[in-house]
Amino acid sequence: MTEHALDVGLADFQQHVLDESKHRPVLVDFWAPWCGPCKSLKPVLEKLAAEYGGKFLLAKVNSDDNQELATRYGVRGIPSVKAFVDGAPVDEFSGALPESEVRAFLDRLVPGPAEELRAQAAELRLAGDMSGALQVLADASRIDPAHIGVRLDAAEIMLDLNEADETRRLIAGVADDADSRVPQLKARLQFMGAAGEDEAALAARVAANENDLEARLKLAQLRVAAGQYEAGMDQLLEIVRRDRSFGDDIGRKTLLSVFDLLGGGELSSRYRRMLASLLY
Repeated sequence: MTEHALDVGLADFQQHVLDESKHRPVLVDFWAPWCGPCKSLKPVLEKLAAEYGGKFLLAKVNSDDNQELATRYGVRGIPSVKAFVDGAPVDEFSGALPESEVRAFLDRLVPGPAEELRAQAAELRLAGDMSGALQVLADASRIDPAHIGVRLDAAEIMLDLNEADETRRLIAGVADDADSRVPQLKARLQFMGAAGEDEAALAARVAANENDLEARLKLAQLRVAAGQYEAGMDQLLEIVRRDRSFGDDIGRKTLLSVFDLLGGGELSSRYRRMLASLLY
């Protein structure tokens, strides 16, 4: 028995599981002394109970000694782990899962240490302390190296600092559908490519020659990177209207990247309709 894990039976199940679950999640581990997988899972659960520092309680129930409880909660095989919140079971798993899967199960119930560090990093970022935020995120990554949210938080900060190569490293291998921020980060990286161009000179080139599509493209990228989305998309639509084949259809493809960057909304919908009217 430890501070965050204890043995529970029929006599104190109401107190330590049902009542306690009204204050914090309680994880009930139904096990038996003869069960080999139970012996593998037990130290994992106890380790995580200690690591989470009381954000959930681990209640260990010997199903051989407490068959009434096992029957009441539908335990058909062991180990069987059931999560209780507000006096009722809300989730469960069976078998000796690896630590990473048990951690993911827990993170659906309570914020894990990595999530708490993400929240701290977000506060530091909001306060303008980018260096401090990155250090906290590095600590979170050491706790949970596979946490995509931590990587993307760091990638956003690195992109704000114009560290394009480090941003690419952080998002490398992350699928676009893993998080809505991935396409947006890739789009922002694309528009960073025009940094250093002279906007006035580009605008003058377009004014002098309306078919200078290279200048239009760079001007569009600069304006989108500066948050002037409509002005940038107007240039991209004009590229599509004048020469769909320019740059292997770069006008349309870049517009799609802007839509990813905008992430939906009325502005994106309006320009999607304008693009469709040009194409069809």
